[in-house]
Amino acid sequence: MLTAGCESAPHPAADGDRGRLVTAEHLRAYSRDEVSALLQSNEFDSGTARFGVDTYRLTYDTIGADGRATTASGLLALPLDDHTDLTDLTTVAFEHGTQPTKAAAPSVAGDGGDVAATLTYASAGFAGVAPDYLGLGLGPGPHPYLDIPSETTASLDMLRAARAHVQTLGRRLRGEVDIVGFSQGGPAALGLVRALQANADKDFHPNAVASIAGPLAIRAAELPALFDGTLDPGEGSFYTSYLLVSWNRLHGLYRAPSEVFQAPYDTTLEQLFDGTHPFEDIVKGLAPDIEHLLTPHGLDLLRNPTGPFADALAVADSTCSDWTPHLPVRLYTGSADRDVAPANSAACLTALRGHGVDAQLTDVGPVDHSGSGKRGTAQAVRWFLEAGTRN
Repeated sequence: MLTAGCESAPHPAADGDRGRLVTAEHLRAYSRDEVSALLQSNEFDSGTARFGVDTYRLTYDTIGADGRATTASGLLALPLDDHTDLTDLTTVAFEHGTQPTKAAAPSVAGDGGDVAATLTYASAGFAGVAPDYLGLGLGPGPHPYLDIPSETTASLDMLRAARAHVQTLGRRLRGEVDIVGFSQGGPAALGLVRALQANADKDFHPNAVASIAGPLAIRAAELPALFDGTLDPGEGSFYTSYLLVSWNRLHGLYRAPSEVFQAPYDTTLEQLFDGTHPFEDIVKGLAPDIEHLLTPHGLDLLRNPTGPFADALAVADSTCSDWTPHLPVRLYTGSADRDVAPANSAACLTALRGHGVDAQLTDVGPVDHSGSGKRGTAQAVRWFLEAGTRN
């Protein structure tokens, strides 16, 4: 099931095909108590769980990073209650964090933090829509990691597929969309806002956006933190490996892996990040830190980005800097996060406020990356509820 349809279509996608629902599979129904139990088992706050939840795996037509037709998948979670009219729903689009393996994506994982986050929003009364992104879940090929353009198109088309499936259930998604992302999903959330604000879909309109511990300023904040000891060395090795392998596929950063990766990693890393290897196997195959991972040229590339790498960083870091969101923005970060430096969110806040954006930054406490996601989710859902955007 995870490897079906491994080849992208050999032609550009027609705009009318994007977001077309291919399949919808009912996964399971949760009672309110079962939702609460799942949230608590994953150390998420269950205080806003009011409803049971129905979950579905959607597969839909979209475009790849190359603009050609492909498919992607995602998780749809809908609130259920026998005594409350939940026909017309406001959507929360949840952009998930870094996953290097297809089986860990929200629509196929069955449990874990991404599922818990999506259920948090649905059990509070929203329609939870969580794209897997390209190349994860049932999507063919490798995942184009931290590629804002393809994350945006995959997310937009997942919203369209969700709208179509919800209609078959006799329900409706309202035009207002609250958007939230954790880690990798932080900049992806802002990318989706940017597209919707530019009228990428005439029926969906962004209402509010929250970014939780996102790498929002890779060049100005995350890369310096990689070298000054702010980040955990092992986590730095993981993220750096994933980024360079993925961006080489997209942008041609190196001609041979040995240009940037030391032996033996130059012969193993590209295969490890093909989406089929379990996370445990990937961790076993990683260098302990970037000094053991990268060649002198690889280290210099991170310290002094040039060429295609610099160009790709400019795109990745543009989500806060070269446009003006016309909606409230909340940024959340944990002060003990050693995966994504809190300086990323601080830099984003400065950029947004420089454009006159109504943005706020909240330190959710001395917690690590995972903890920032859990606490940030609890604060984001309450913010959405307080804003009056729930059914």
